Amino acid sequence: RLLLLARGGGAAAEGRGRPAPGLVPAPPSPFCLLQRRLLQQTPPPATPPAVGRWLLACSGAVAGAVVLGGITRLTESGLSMVDWHLVKEMKPPRTQQEWEAEFQKYQQFPEFKILNHDMTLTEFKFIWYMEYSHRMWGRVVGLAYILPAAYFWRKGWLSRPMKGCVLTLCGLVCFQGLLGWYMVKSGLEEKPDSYDVPRVSQYRLAAHLGSALVLYSASLWTGLSLLLPRHKLSETHQLLRLRKFAHGTTALIFLTALSGAFVAGLDAGLVYNSFPKMGERWIPDDLLAFSPMLRNIFENPTTVQFDHRILGIASVTAVTALYLFSRKIPLPHRTRMAVTSLLAVAFVQVGLGISTLLLYVPTPLAATHQSGSLALLSMALWLMSELRRVPK
Repeated sequence: RLLLLARGGGAAAEGRGRPAPGLVPAPPSPFCLLQRRLLQQTPPPATPPAVGRWLLACSGAVAGAVVLGGITRLTESGLSMVDWHLVKEMKPPRTQQEWEAEFQKYQQFPEFKILNHDMTLTEFKFIWYMEYSHRMWGRVVGLAYILPAAYFWRKGWLSRPMKGCVLTLCGLVCFQGLLGWYMVKSGLEEKPDSYDVPRVSQYRLAAHLGSALVLYSASLWTGLSLLLPRHKLSETHQLLRLRKFAHGTTALIFLTALSGAFVAGLDAGLVYNSFPKMGERWIPDDLLAFSPMLRNIFENPTTVQFDHRILGIASVTAVTALYLFSRKIPLPHRTRMAVTSLLAVAFVQVGLGISTLLLYVPTPLAATHQSGSLALLSMALWLMSELRRVPK
């Protein structure tokens, strides 16, 4: 009603024409001032739900790339493609001559000379297709981010903060592809002084996995933030503690998943295949065998497995404590489901990890364990989304 009156007053003023020369114009009416204030306080248009669903779909695509990359690593297929071309390598070999030429390329690098010198062409095709599928999936992920982002941008569906977020995600996708080739390149280098099995650098593998986890977490978090309405929870002291506890637990889960990259990179899961002790001891003798001491954390397979065990136990302990603490606080049904799901997935993940260790890292079980880390991280991010503050 006030806006209609203000518009009517403004039209009447225009109908009277300009003020006579020498007269001071009348100040704006209170209705005009109220109209301006209401227009200035109008909130920006909400982001359409389609953007949130797109980001959730992108996070699922990234999860698929992580799982496929883990299987590629477990089957020792990552070094089968010795070249990297953004477009040229999208066409696989078709004729027998093309396959033999590709196989001859592979034979010039350390993995064939040291580890697979008796490999047949049929066996080579299997590991080649594993790496090829991983690279092609990565390109699909890139298109899944970039093409819809351009469409939503053109339609004007992205707010200014969301534009910055989308640009960051698309940039991270491109960086992830370059980092993947940088990682593979480390396993193709000749190392005359080394008698170890050719493998990629565990540092670059951890960086590649870490950037994928950041991309996955950011996409999932943003998608959930757009689609799930915030609960209007009372900002009590217990709720603040629960929120901080959830953030810390999520960071611990992320760190545990990242430490798994060092386990995979060094084949540390094959060192001590017993639990809870490592061999006959709680703390193995070769825990600090390398010098200087800091090298053990990232280069000693025994230490890497020991650290992963400790982080895994700490994660499931933190999740259990978080669940017990949440029982003392009245929470909405959806938030309670997130806490319970987090606890259930944490215990399943621990069971998968112990089984993988005791059975000497079978590929299907190890791949399931790696997928479980993503599921656990997803539950933690869901809980964090449920506990968000309501903006004032």
